[in-house]
Amino acid sequence: MPPLYRPVAELYTKLMIPAIQIVEVSPRDGLQNEKGFVETPDKLALITRLVEMGAQRIEVASFVNPRRVPQMADAEAVVAGLPDAPGIRYIGLCLNERGIDRAIASREGPGNSGARGLDEAGCVLVATDGFGIINQGQTVAEGIIANTAMLAKAKAAGLFAQVTISAAFGCPYEGHVPASRVIDLAARMADAGAQEIALADTIGVGVPNQVGDLVGAVIEKIGEIPLRLHLHDTRGLAPANAWAGYQAGCRIFDSALGGLGGCPFAPGAAGNVGTEELVYLFGRSGVDTGIDIDAAVAANHWFATIMGRALPSRVGKAGDFIIKGMRV
Repeated sequence: MPPLYRPVAELYTKLMIPAIQIVEVSPRDGLQNEKGFVETPDKLALITRLVEMGAQRIEVASFVNPRRVPQMADAEAVVAGLPDAPGIRYIGLCLNERGIDRAIASREGPGNSGARGLDEAGCVLVATDGFGIINQGQTVAEGIIANTAMLAKAKAAGLFAQVTISAAFGCPYEGHVPASRVIDLAARMADAGAQEIALADTIGVGVPNQVGDLVGAVIEKIGEIPLRLHLHDTRGLAPANAWAGYQAGCRIFDSALGGLGGCPFAPGAAGNVGTEELVYLFGRSGVDTGIDIDAAVAANHWFATIMGRALPSRVGKAGDFIIKGMRV
């Protein structure tokens, strides 16, 4: 094959650029805002497709009040049916201590037919009182206390305990969120025993220099605790923000197949950054994601038939860069 058509990734192999990890959140964050209920077998089929395309960590459900988030009413059933894939880590989102209890119980609950259940509990600390009260019924101060207890309980039960600082780049109710507040909250969660901390652009208002600056500052503050980015693509900047986060030292990123998603309690929040977008961005830049882009695009097209519509991801529509049958 002429050099012009060699995959760009091959040109970067010798540079030893560090790989990143993608946390696939489509079964939870991708679906939670959908009005039409996605049946449990379809959710499990989606999770199987995610495993097959190379996802290593998958957020499969949230343990929340089904009256508030009807799409997650089958959380225990989903966990009970998870494929027992070696090396795959499954995550359950928990907004309160009751959620942690459900996550723990679901690992060995009735109907769990041999599946090993969850590996991680994802907690959430909102960075503002306004959104925190709407989302979880608690202020920031109350959230710090609640998450400290939740992290401890999850770890005691053998779950990897991580926390996401939501609305870290802007709040749908209070607007600007001071970087100093987010840095302080990250430090408090590190002190509380969080094994990983994520910064979430819940409504997709962040811009690259803001993301890079905050990621760098938080990494400096929390030391060796891994930092993750959770980006929504409301204004089309999520891929650029992901790259800014990578340049600032972040190596773990949430994304959703097809760019699905949104938050029932965050007005204006659009979907997550599409998994296909990140795989294309990083792969073309010589950074390994471990996910096969062709398999991701195929999974996108399959799930579109389940949803009854095309999914938002642009790379999901366009595919990889191929000319006359050759990958460029």
